[in-house]
Amino acid sequence: MIEKAFDISFIANLALREKQIQQNYRPIIAVHKWFARRPGTLFRGLLLSEFGAKFLSEAFYQSNCLRGIRVADPFMGGGTPLIEANRLGCDVIGFDINPMSYWIVKQEIEHLDLEEYVKSAYSLRKQLEVDIGQLYRTRCILCDKDGAHVKYFLWVKVIQCRKCHKEIDLFPGYLLAADARHPKNVFICPACGKITESENRRKPGSCGNCKADLKVEGPAKRNHCECHHCKTINRFPDKDSGPPQHRIFALEYYCSACKGTHKGRFFKTPDSQDLERLDRAEARWAKTRSKFIPDDEIPPGDETNRLHRWGYTHYHQMFNERQLLGLELSARMIDRTSAERIRNALATNLSDLLRYQNMLCRYDTMALKSLDIFSVHGFPIGLVQCESNLIGIMESSMNACIGSGGWANIIEKFRKAKLYCDSPFEVLHRDGRKQIIPIKGEWIGDHPNGKHRDEKRCVELYCQDAATASLAPASLDAVLTDPPYFGNVQYAELMDFCYVWLRRLVNGANGFENRSTRKAEELTGNEDMGRGLDHFAEGLSSVFQRMVVALKPGAPLAFTYHHNDFAAYVPIAVAILDAGLTCSASMPCPAEMGASIHINGTGSSIIDTVFVCRSTGVIPRKWMTDSIQGLADLVKEDLSSLEAGNVKPTSGDKRCIVYGHLIRLAIWHLRKGWDRQADIKKRIAKVTKWLVVFGGWKDIEPLLDHSNDPFTNDPLFSVNEKPGRYGAVDDEILF
Repeated sequence: MIEKAFDISFIANLALREKQIQQNYRPIIAVHKWFARRPGTLFRGLLLSEFGAKFLSEAFYQSNCLRGIRVADPFMGGGTPLIEANRLGCDVIGFDINPMSYWIVKQEIEHLDLEEYVKSAYSLRKQLEVDIGQLYRTRCILCDKDGAHVKYFLWVKVIQCRKCHKEIDLFPGYLLAADARHPKNVFICPACGKITESENRRKPGSCGNCKADLKVEGPAKRNHCECHHCKTINRFPDKDSGPPQHRIFALEYYCSACKGTHKGRFFKTPDSQDLERLDRAEARWAKTRSKFIPDDEIPPGDETNRLHRWGYTHYHQMFNERQLLGLELSARMIDRTSAERIRNALATNLSDLLRYQNMLCRYDTMALKSLDIFSVHGFPIGLVQCESNLIGIMESSMNACIGSGGWANIIEKFRKAKLYCDSPFEVLHRDGRKQIIPIKGEWIGDHPNGKHRDEKRCVELYCQDAATASLAPASLDAVLTDPPYFGNVQYAELMDFCYVWLRRLVNGANGFENRSTRKAEELTGNEDMGRGLDHFAEGLSSVFQRMVVALKPGAPLAFTYHHNDFAAYVPIAVAILDAGLTCSASMPCPAEMGASIHINGTGSSIIDTVFVCRSTGVIPRKWMTDSIQGLADLVKEDLSSLEAGNVKPTSGDKRCIVYGHLIRLAIWHLRKGWDRQADIKKRIAKVTKWLVVFGGWKDIEPLLDHSNDPFTNDPLFSVNEKPGRYGAVDDEILF
């Protein structure tokens, strides 16, 4: 059982490493972007802890077969729990109200003729190269050859001065590239716009072209900018002026002829030929009759309202003419692909490509790469935007992609993702070295894949609210899920960005009937749609109650959760109590990367709580503390377990671990006599009252300093414990 066999330290170490470079550990996530994916290692660990016959650390790197086990995920999102269960041989059934989730998981698990896919994908890319490849070339300033590949086109937003009506560049700063991955710092001259390199970032000196002083700070800040012509202060954005206008001001390119003798990257100011190529793209697009470019309006929402403030009213306005032309031509080729699964795979590729092919992408001045639109979980609108090479650059001598954001990159990631389905592996770290361990006998798919597959697996995916699912009573061996975290990610608002394009290519596909993925039943807090904690609690409760009917007696419902606001945990307790479950364990596990752009520096936790719930079972008596000090001792043991797994818990991590234990205890004490028919506000209030009386984070925090604890590094009850640890009746409580 999970409660006894799950090894916090072992899984924490693996999960933390996986989240640093998740694509290297679970390449399957590269099929398509989804948000806040939890570590696959965590759910593999949970499944093997519950159903495996060996110690977790032993079974993890071996081939396992859980044939006959049926696992459901009512909030499948990016599909991590289902994929891990499918890989182990389980029958899986998944639900999600968002059609993009349904589509992505379907593409992840469905068998694909990989050889035919690669052939079709590279044929598409080759046709694009022939047709519009010249639009992504430039003249190298070193060898003067016209044919170097442009990696990134860099654009700055411009406005018209309200007084003199001259154009103003909205530069927040003039540093184009720092000297972290380039020998020198690269600056844009504020006077002439030319590029100059400098060894001193703080005192960059003068422009190599016009001798004007170079500057670090730009004129645009805090939504205002001084006109350098007449000194008038102009404010931005102005939604009444329509979508923002842009001016191309620099290129980063790649010259294979000069690469061997040139140190660092290649930068240049656009020349007349570059501008002429841009004019050519705009002229051709003006003559093109679009079939696949969406004309959908952008609905209001918590995230999309930011787009409205910048004057965007339609999705296609977030792309320039060169991008629209390339995407339209790509879609036409995909539409002509006869094999359905290959066509769907290429359509998925185009949908994923969109996040790099838009005018909201930014350029990372340190890493020197494009940041896709979803590098944060929202619609960030910068003042300097990055347009990636649509076709992508392949260096044949290195057999690798140069730059990011093009078809070459997307194809290679997808190819590796599907290869992983046929031959999954785990990564073992030993003696400071990383070793790839093939797990022979395991595979991911919906049916036999190739001549060595002789079994068919049951994969059922539904684009629907899990609360309305038709499931036979006592038919599930486990429910594993990663539900929405109240208000953290507006999945539908963000995924509509891809959906409005994809639905034109998969016309008539299940779940793609509506113009938006938004639904009133979606379980994310959303001020614009009037969805608060009450809605979240009731929706979660309905799903949990439906799942409990389908679960076998005593089978686990396990899920991950974390939130910075303790109030967002209360609906979790309400839903578990409404379902008639007891929380038999709350365990910590890393779930985010601390350096992730969307949480870096915010004080957010990277630690999830894994809640394990059952209708009947046993709980170690030690876990059922009735005091703040007792709870603090449990939290300290969790912290020591994480530290043994090389995790260094922050204050935010500690807070979330405390929240998990508090919710577990509240459920235990409130389960008898719980009235799930009571008004939702009363149910929430009842849980809240118990928590207030027991005590909270402020009471526990002072008790958590365990730096001088002599037992800090000792093995703990939840780490590598033997099955007999809780064998005595006195050590366990039945429920």
